[in-house]
Order: sequence, then C-alpha cells, then structure tokens
Amino acid sequence: MQDQNANINDKRVQKRITVFFIGIILLIIGFFFSLSVGSSTIEFQTVLRSLFFNIETQDAKIIQDLRLPRAIIGAVVGANLAMAGAIMQAMTKNPLASPQVFGINAGASLMVVIGVVLMPHFSPSFLVAFAFIGAALGGAVVYYLASSGGMTPVKLALAGITVHLFLSSITEGLIIFHEHTTEDILFWLAGAVDGTVWRDVNMIYPWSLIGIVMGLLLSRQLTLLGFGDELATGLGQKIALTRILSSVTVILLAGSSVAVAGPIGFVGLIIPHIARKLVGFDYRLVIPASAIFGAVLLVNSDVLSRFISFPSESPVGIVTALIGGPFFLYIARKGGKG
Repeated sequence: MQDQNANINDKRVQKRITVFFIGIILLIIGFFFSLSVGSSTIEFQTVLRSLFFNIETQDAKIIQDLRLPRAIIGAVVGANLAMAGAIMQAMTKNPLASPQVFGINAGASLMVVIGVVLMPHFSPSFLVAFAFIGAALGGAVVYYLASSGGMTPVKLALAGITVHLFLSSITEGLIIFHEHTTEDILFWLAGAVDGTVWRDVNMIYPWSLIGIVMGLLLSRQLTLLGFGDELATGLGQKIALTRILSSVTVILLAGSSVAVAGPIGFVGLIIPHIARKLVGFDYRLVIPASAIFGAVLLVNSDVLSRFISFPSESPVGIVTALIGGPFFLYIARKGGKG
C-alpha cells in the first residue's frame, strides 16, 4: 500500500514538473515570436544576435527599442493579471472572480482617464497611483453589492457587470468631452501592449515584483482558506489579515497592469482554472503556474493580434476577449461548479 501511494505521489510530482517545464518552453517560444513577427519579419538568428550582442542595424534597433519592451510588458502583465485572478478566486471561493468581473479593471481605467484629463502634466508614474485607487474602489463596490445576503457566482457576475458598465460609461463620457487630450486612450482602453517602451517596464516592474512576492508568500494561507474559515482559523491562520494582504496584492498586480496596458480582460478568469486543472488545488503551485501560463497567454495573444488587421496593430484585448468570452459563459452556465 505504501509503495502504491509512493508511486502515485511520484507520478503527481512528475506531472507537475512537466507542466511547469512545458509552460516555460511555451513562454520562451512565444517571446521569440513576439520579437520576430510584426509589420517586418525578422529572422531568429538576427533576434538572438540582437539580444546578446551590441549590433547597430535597423532590425536590432527595432528589437531592442520596440519589440523587447513590448514582449516583457506582455509577459509581466499576463502574469500579474493571472495571479490576481487566482488570488481573488481563492480569497472569495468564487470561480468567477477576476479583476475584470470584480470591477477592478474598470475602476483603475476610470481613474487613469481622470488623471490624463484633469492632470495631463503629471508624470506617468502618478497614473499608477491613480490606477491603485480606482482598482480598490471598483473592487470594494462590487464586493459590497455581491456580498449582501450571501455571495454567489451569479450575484458576483451581475454586480461586476453592473459596476463595470457604470464606470465604463463615465470613462467614455470623459473621453467624449475631452477628445483633444484622450485620442490615444481609446486604443489603450481595449487593452494594448504595443507602443510600450522601456519607461513602461521601469514603471511596472517594482510594483509587479512586490505583488508577485506577496502572492507567493500568501499561497499557503490561500490554500487553507479553501478548506473553510473555521478550519483555517483552527490551524492558526489570521483570516482577516490574509484577506487584507491578498486584497493589497491584487490591487498592486492589477492596478499597475491597467496603468501600463489598459483593462485587458479575461486573463485573470481563464488561467487560474487551467492552472488548478493542471497542478491541483494547492495554491503554492497554482499561483506560480498561473503566473507562467498568464504570461504565455498574453504574449502569444499579442502575436496573434498583429494579424487581425495586418500590417496595422490591433489591441491584444480583442484576442483575450474572443477566448475569454465563451469561457466566462461556460463557467457561468455551470453555476461556478467544478
């Protein structure tokens, strides 16, 4: 019996190692395609030389100044949003929880637009602070509305959609009345990583690093929350503190991502479900798996978005919406079960 259990555990460990290995390989492949594919296709040999050697060619400049920061932003934002979704689903025990459904993206977007309209001379770093405030307000309103009388997946979806539409309508109104200062915002609101530069990488990475480290440190507590508040309390967990720190982590991850790339939807909804299917329900594995496969999804979605209206650019949010919309309806129809 012990030998059988040991074999089962060995197979489980091997499966999980394989999952992480495949995820990393897919991310590397997507990363190189992101550097190679575009309005002008660049050979892989040139991509490698541009990354590891200081060469002065037009293709090298395109890779180093345009495509490399874009690929990095895509990977970081994808990891951020997927981790935020996994933490939210663990914290609320609701499979429909995600930055978009919870109104976090819409709240952050509204505050960023307000910052652009009312304080156009502020540096971009201030927009991150605005995004944090909007993310916190949007999430708090949805949580308050959905938790009244007991939170269910359907109530969460209805509250999230209502708040999302309300905040989005205010955002669109601001854009209509300030067209001269918000011309580029319309493209950004669809969720876009093209046009990002090294300044955006420098702006997002400290917040992302803090959020990722906090998410990994909270992973054990989030696993215990899945067994119920009473059992988690009995095992010595401080439930209120865990939820507060988890909320701060979500705001850091989602708020910084929206400030740089706009409200990209569905990454935080899709990936945690896939991660749990692949590695189980231990959030010490789910959270890093979500980060890897979130980066895989967004980097490869960005590559696909370049072919929608080739040679023009299209927002990556279009691709994630095409993938995530049917997935959301599927989960909602199941009532959040499974």
